[in-house]
Order: sequence, then C-alpha cells, then structure tokens
Amino acid sequence: MRLKKNLNIVAIFLLFIIFPPFHADAASPVVVTLTQTPCVIVEAEKGPKEFSSKNSEDCVRINKVTIKERNFQTLRLKPGKTIFRVTNKNVPYELGFYLRGKGVKKLILPAVSGGGLKTGITKDYAIDLKPGEYLFSCPLNPTPDYPLVVEKD
Repeated sequence: MRLKKNLNIVAIFLLFIIFPPFHADAASPVVVTLTQTPCVIVEAEKGPKEFSSKNSEDCVRINKVTIKERNFQTLRLKPGKTIFRVTNKNVPYELGFYLRGKGVKKLILPAVSGGGLKTGITKDYAIDLKPGEYLFSCPLNPTPDYPLVVEKD
C-alpha cells in the first residue's frame, strides 16, 4: 500500500514536470519579425532601398549619403513579453541586433542585444517591454537608429 502511494506521488510529480500547470497570466510573447539587408532593417523603412555592401564601412558611407532621403516607420507595440525574430537575409558578414531606451530612458528601460547573425540565419531576442520610447538598430550592419514606441494598455 505504501509503495502504491509513493508511486502515485512520483507520477504526479512527473506530470508537473512534463506538463507544467497553465497560468492565465503567462501570456505568449508577441513575435516581431525583422529582416536585415545591407544597411537596412526592411520593416522599419517605408519603401526600403536595396544597397550593396561588402563590410560595415560600406554602410557607414551609404548611410551618410542616403539618411536624409530615407523614411522610417515608427514601430508601435504594447508592453509585455516580446521576441524580436531577426533574419540576416543577404548581408555577407555577421550581424546583430540592439534595442534600447531612447535618450536618458536608456538608463531605465530594458534593453536587449546580441550577435551571431550570419548570412541566412535567424535569431530570437527576447525582452519584456515597458512603456516608453526605444531605438533599435544593428551596429554591425550598421543601420540607422529606428524608432519604437511602447504604449500603455
């Protein structure tokens, strides 16, 4: 009888490990898909241009010449768990992603960054967004600083 009771306890324990209880407040994160091409994060520009670059210095030169004629779209999101799914579409060198608060808010708003985006690779960057203004970019591509606003519910 005692063995049967112990087996029941073990079975319940294993069920909680394999199938953890669902919590109503554990909402699924929002996934934001972003695509990097040379010197550009495509979804952040209205009518993104196609550039060609062999290295990051090419993008520095291209951005100096084209920055005033490019139109950025402000990405608007709600607070909460968010995954930025970033793809290196056809940039021939390794890229990354950097999201941070704008201005002095950089000191208090959450940030996420990372690299390892080789050509054709997609990576996820997870963050719990708080209300405020942010900038996102790729310093390795490099891209302009694109605006993101997280609005209160």
